[in-house]
Amino acid sequence: MDDINQQTTARVFWANRWWQLVIGMMCMALVANLQYAWTLFVTPMNARHHWGEASIQLAFAIFILTETWLVPVEGWLVDKFGPRPVVAGGAVCAGLAWVMNSYATTLPMLYVSAVIAGIGAGGVYGTCVGNALKWFPDRRGLAAGLTAAGFGAGAAVTVIPIASMITRSGYEHTFFFFGILQGVCILGLALLLKKPTLRQQAAPKKKFAVTKVDYTPGQMIKTPVFWVIYVSFVAVAAGGLMATAQIGPIAKDWGLARIPMTIFGMTLPLLTATLSIDNICNGFTRPLCGFISDKLGRENTMFVIFIGEGLALLGLMQYGSNPYAFMTFAALIFLFWGEIFSIFPAICADTFGSKYAAANAGTLYTAKGTASLLVPIASVLSATGGWNLVFIVSAVVTIAAGISAKFILAPMRSRWIETHNEPQGALAVAGSKSSRLSRWPEQTGE
Repeated sequence: MDDINQQTTARVFWANRWWQLVIGMMCMALVANLQYAWTLFVTPMNARHHWGEASIQLAFAIFILTETWLVPVEGWLVDKFGPRPVVAGGAVCAGLAWVMNSYATTLPMLYVSAVIAGIGAGGVYGTCVGNALKWFPDRRGLAAGLTAAGFGAGAAVTVIPIASMITRSGYEHTFFFFGILQGVCILGLALLLKKPTLRQQAAPKKKFAVTKVDYTPGQMIKTPVFWVIYVSFVAVAAGGLMATAQIGPIAKDWGLARIPMTIFGMTLPLLTATLSIDNICNGFTRPLCGFISDKLGRENTMFVIFIGEGLALLGLMQYGSNPYAFMTFAALIFLFWGEIFSIFPAICADTFGSKYAAANAGTLYTAKGTASLLVPIASVLSATGGWNLVFIVSAVVTIAAGISAKFILAPMRSRWIETHNEPQGALAVAGSKSSRLSRWPEQTGE
């Protein structure tokens, strides 16, 4: 009976790892509205209940912290039970949260639904990225990048229908309709997700260090190399967030926000056009830089990209008073910044193995939450030294992270992996062929 089931599974087209990647991307796209479409609801919600925008936005902060800090737990569940039940649970939470928002008449109810939404989004995000890392040990950067790109692309498709429905039918109906729609769609896709069937196959030859050992999250956080990676993630994420989160206020302070700009035959306010281009760059860079890092190495890519981000920040500071320069350098900042969501999960799996990749990448992902806590520093810096001080501090942090990736993290990680791979190498010398092999997904689709 088991043989029959295995043969049936093998014939199912969605068991192919490329289809699994596409399904993960679709799940990410469907859950993206919980983060990226939220801003559309703030003004009509405030107009209805008069809670104040600051109080309403607190729900968004609760959502982000919940989504970020619970990903390690959700990743552990994925490693233990597989992706299907975790994404299914995330679908229920994502749908329930927006349905609750449609009925929310008090701020506490709004905050409770924000927690539920964070659980749902984190469950889907952490699972899909972790599953991609497991299915593609040979293309981790590309797989993580494509999956992460889905998170941004989803909102681009639905933001206009959501905005139109809010105008036509009210924000409550929109919350309810899209909550049910997204929840049901993600739940259906969850049933198609598969845990990779691992088999023994010769490890791919890499130009950079890749571990042969699988580490649990508990073992991982006890290693110095993890904390170097973590601090680097926090530094780059915080540096980028300090600038990217302030693009709107900066454009307004510099008198650029409402300048009409004509792009591809369309005339839009400069800030609107800039944000649209920035979001495209933010999504495009994730698979692109992930692919590049698969070829050139993680730290080599980090070195170039992080320094590029720092220079783009300085360029915006120096030349941003020109409308076209503002749009160009803002786009470059997002292009260089968005890749952290592909390279860091990939380098985590390279360093600590595939078996517990979901929980390990989820633990590293908490660096995004840590970085978000540092973003208010930008407001303090701008009050004391103007926007130039914000750009200088952000640039210094990101350039320092790029230099440390090349000259501190790379040799440190290489030595650490080489040292911990030695026992398996010794077994290989003794004639144990299996120790030279790494576990790969059986359904490669190639």
